[in-house]
Amino acid sequence: MQQDRQSKLSRLQKTVLVGVRRGRMSKKEMTLSLEELGRLVDTSGGTVVGSVSQEIKRVDAATFIGKGKVEEIGRLAEELGADIVVIDDDISPVQNKNLEDRLGLFVLGRTAVILDIFALRAHTKEGKLQVELAQLQYLAPRLVGRGETFSQQVGRIGTRGPGETALECDRRRIRERITKLRRNLESVRAHRRIHRMKRDAVPIPLVSMVGYTNAGKSTLMNAMTDADVFVEDKLFATLDPTIRRLRLPSGREVLLADTVGFIRRLPHELVESFRSTFEEVSYSHMLLHIIDGSDEEAGEHAGTVENVLAEMKLNHKPRIDVINKVDVDEICFKGDRNSVKVSALKGVGIENLLGRLDEALKLEFRRILLRLPFDRGDILSGLYRMGYVWRVEYEGDGILVDCELHQKFYGKYRSYEVVEG
Repeated sequence: MQQDRQSKLSRLQKTVLVGVRRGRMSKKEMTLSLEELGRLVDTSGGTVVGSVSQEIKRVDAATFIGKGKVEEIGRLAEELGADIVVIDDDISPVQNKNLEDRLGLFVLGRTAVILDIFALRAHTKEGKLQVELAQLQYLAPRLVGRGETFSQQVGRIGTRGPGETALECDRRRIRERITKLRRNLESVRAHRRIHRMKRDAVPIPLVSMVGYTNAGKSTLMNAMTDADVFVEDKLFATLDPTIRRLRLPSGREVLLADTVGFIRRLPHELVESFRSTFEEVSYSHMLLHIIDGSDEEAGEHAGTVENVLAEMKLNHKPRIDVINKVDVDEICFKGDRNSVKVSALKGVGIENLLGRLDEALKLEFRRILLRLPFDRGDILSGLYRMGYVWRVEYEGDGILVDCELHQKFYGKYRSYEVVEG
């Protein structure tokens, strides 16, 4: 019985992909997007058994892709024994339902697959709340007439997380759940703000790693900080942000944050729901943009990251581009002469990266001469951790400290500044 169940679940995950080319999208862009969708399906637990593509000059109001293509997909799915069809675009609730009625198959859009992966990867309380909110906002208009269909599809791609319980609710109860989730998230964000205030009380610069999903951010964090962050060769292997202390060659300490990876057409629901996660990036003093140098599409991926940062108004942050995975035989993307080349997996170039980060942060620091009371040795200890202390002299009226502080924290110690002349 258990073997039959496993084979049935395996059969239910067989997926046919539908690539869509419309607007100004080139054939190459469509192909790359479709390949990425295949990796998303694989990450979500599905098996791609076939694919078709369609150039759309005018979107069909009823089925998005047109009657002829629907029939072609139906024949292919039947031949391959597939039960799931994934469209590499966003389709309306009406189009979704019409496609399922005509194909007799479970149909998903690109966003639903990404949301499903996030449901698998979220582990913290905040992450789970954010994913559930994003899923409900996406699923709410797609519930009409699909309760029976979804009840038969438990365990399939796109039905994990809140889906199995939310689909039993009517629209009113879903709206109530969304309202409650937003309240809970605001409470979590308030808690995060308190932690941030405590962190700012002992001011240490924050450096955030950003990059396309699977570029190697978590592996690099492990290499730089000896952290134990989960690493897997899958899209969105880590979702919840991780922050670790990092000591630079100068002796100063920084906080290094690993953030959620970006992707083409990151769903609006996720950008909105994960805004509190992205807040960590907004409070950063510097960004490390991690780029997979072994990926043929690294240039396009870097452009995607640029666009998302611009959308969140974070593209003005000081930044170092880090070209990762340079240990492969052929590097597809080398960046410019200011980029730092590393292999997070082999530990190559890590010392150079730490040095560059040290030098770059130094530009954000200003030199200041402080006279501290003898009973404020705690401030002196903090200066050693978060800045760079050049000279310490014990005089009759206090401790004279010649040091460098990050500009953001200058005001905190200005009252102790020695004004010469």
